[in-house]
Amino acid sequence: MNSAVLATIAATGFTVAFFHAAIPTHWLPFVLVSRARGWSHGKTLAVSALAGLGHVALTSLLGLAIAWFGFQLDERHERLFPWIAGGILLAIGAYYFWRQWRGGVVHHHVLGAHHHPSERCGHEHGHSHWDEELKDSRLVETKAGDWAAISGLFVMLTLSPCEGFLPIYLSGVQFGWRGFIVLSLILAVATLAGMMLFTWLTLVGLERFEVKNFERYEAGLLGALFSLLGILLLVLGH
Repeated sequence: MNSAVLATIAATGFTVAFFHAAIPTHWLPFVLVSRARGWSHGKTLAVSALAGLGHVALTSLLGLAIAWFGFQLDERHERLFPWIAGGILLAIGAYYFWRQWRGGVVHHHVLGAHHHPSERCGHEHGHSHWDEELKDSRLVETKAGDWAAISGLFVMLTLSPCEGFLPIYLSGVQFGWRGFIVLSLILAVATLAGMMLFTWLTLVGLERFEVKNFERYEAGLLGALFSLLGILLLVLGH
């Protein structure tokens, strides 16, 4: 194992985290609540960043548990660990390929509902399924106060960790705590960059850029990335 392998894992992690942040559940609710409450662009981006930090924190906490388990496994079965980790990543890759075959969507929760690929990710004629999900929510009720809306958005995103990034932590176990810290920083940078970018693009009026095609093939992309990581560990992990 060498720095080139860690760089490959890090690049894969950045790709997974950034495109995960491109899913509308990570930015569109902030824009819709912002419009309903008359927030400035700066306040909307700040609230999005705050929720993003909660999202990253919970994902990193789960990653810590995975890393600790991996450290124990690596200590007890050092020679076998690349085979074990590589096999797990290949199995995860196969699972995502199966999900792609079954429909192609990795479900993401928003306000207690699922997002489906057949539904539009942006606005059309000022109306979308997102408006329907939010119209009866306290997030857009001005009487509830901004802190209620901010808290709701924070909890909504925090309790929906980036499941696609968790296997990345397993692939970096052989780099020890250095690998965990590097991957956690990459998760934070990529997630916040993606959320800020897509929130800002929507706020300034570029609402019709399409991410639904990516969302449709998200499971397949994750399957390919995890399969490549698994092969990398099997080939170079000895």
